[in-house]
Amino acid sequence: MTTETLIAQKLLQINAIKLNPQNPFTWASGMRSPIYCDNRITLSYPEVRTLIKSAFIELSKEFEKIEMISGVATAGIAHGALLADALDLPFSYVRSAPKSHGRQNSIEGEIPPKSRILVVEDLISTGGSSIEVVEILRAEGHNVLGVVAIFDYGFEKAKNNFRNSACKYRTLSHYNELIEEAFNTNYITEVEGEVLKRWNSDPEKWYENNF
Repeated sequence: MTTETLIAQKLLQINAIKLNPQNPFTWASGMRSPIYCDNRITLSYPEVRTLIKSAFIELSKEFEKIEMISGVATAGIAHGALLADALDLPFSYVRSAPKSHGRQNSIEGEIPPKSRILVVEDLISTGGSSIEVVEILRAEGHNVLGVVAIFDYGFEKAKNNFRNSACKYRTLSHYNELIEEAFNTNYITEVEGEVLKRWNSDPEKWYENNF
């Protein structure tokens, strides 16, 4: 079993990924979706948490001479810190917008000038929050090597956004792997699988075209 399949399986088993084509979820963006991903739940399961950390360690080998790990606030902070600890590297985290009080920082932690940074996120939907963090770090003069995340919805919009930002990104598992695993384990029916595939091909218009 590949790492992609194993992680998809574990996310389903611990209900970090919830599928409900009949009664779609509402995302923070307002988009209606038959799937909801909450990777924070993985932190409560040591076996899954360790699996993700080990997979991130392996994935980080694609990036040369990493000097700093930065987590995307808030969901990328814990997994970023775990990876930084495993690699014995400094850690920081970055908000997409500055705090409204105190020192009004976007970046928390000490980052030496012109650092080579790997950014850790929990999941990629459109890529917007990750790219905002990448641009904040670039504006400070740092070299962002790329973004890694646990899960990727596989949206063309995300691929285009990362391409336009000239930023490499890699994920431990992805939407197609998840749907296949959900079907193979009878988590969803064939009909539900077709619904989920249609949503993924046009997520912004799927709800209005089907409800």
